Amino acid sequence: MLVQSYLLARDAYRRFNANYGWAIASHIALSTLMSLFPFLILVTAIAGFIGSKNLADEVARILIEAWPAEVAQPLATQMHDVLTTARGDLLTIGVVLAVYFSSSGIESVRIGLNRAYNGTEPRSWWKLQLESISYVILGAVALLAMAFLVVLGPLIFATAVRYAAWLAPFSPLVSFLRIAVASIVLIFALIFVHKFLPAGHRSMIDILPGVLFTLIGWMVAGEVFGRYLAEFASSYVTYYAGLASAMIALVFLYLTASIFIFGGELNAAIRDARKPSA
Repeated sequence: MLVQSYLLARDAYRRFNANYGWAIASHIALSTLMSLFPFLILVTAIAGFIGSKNLADEVARILIEAWPAEVAQPLATQMHDVLTTARGDLLTIGVVLAVYFSSSGIESVRIGLNRAYNGTEPRSWWKLQLESISYVILGAVALLAMAFLVVLGPLIFATAVRYAAWLAPFSPLVSFLRIAVASIVLIFALIFVHKFLPAGHRSMIDILPGVLFTLIGWMVAGEVFGRYLAEFASSYVTYYAGLASAMIALVFLYLTASIFIFGGELNAAIRDARKPSA
């Protein structure tokens, strides 16, 4: 069993290098960072349209909930500024541009997974672009709905405590709700992108190993990177000055993107190993 796992991991790493995994991870990291704030602008526009811009702030918290504090805190201030700044063009050309630029992050992930699964994309570019845009809008609406539940949860619990005081000791469970929601969003997103984003068809059995590897790898990477920043964050300030926060986020996204692409390569290696010809 250990020998087989080692051989699969070695094969996945060889595929990762052969498919330019490091370069693709860099592309995903940069595209994600560039599309993050346009996506938040879109979320702000939709939240303002339904009458509650506070939900947009909650979406930002959900998005970075699982990030190391050393990475999330510098970005949180910038996100708050984006979400609370009044814009008159949000429902016009601004939203169109925000949707378009946000879709670039999805396209970069599609490219990485297509290379990992050796998929040949039969669809034309404009169909792929429309699909990416629809995913952006769907993701924004879904995150707003979850943010509404996260905001509503404590209010419901506080009302319940007034009528049933014995529920008070369970208040820490309400705080746990935010982490649970972020985890559910993350797991669902990973399954969704592996199954539907790249070309071809994959069953749940085909994608679960890579999803589990990605989740575990992200937890380990977040802990290690957080400890590293706690000791050496000053070096980023020395090297990049005012760009230190952006560079820290970019390095973290590059690390997580590399793990994500390797998960796809691992799925492909396991799939090929199951074939009789292997």
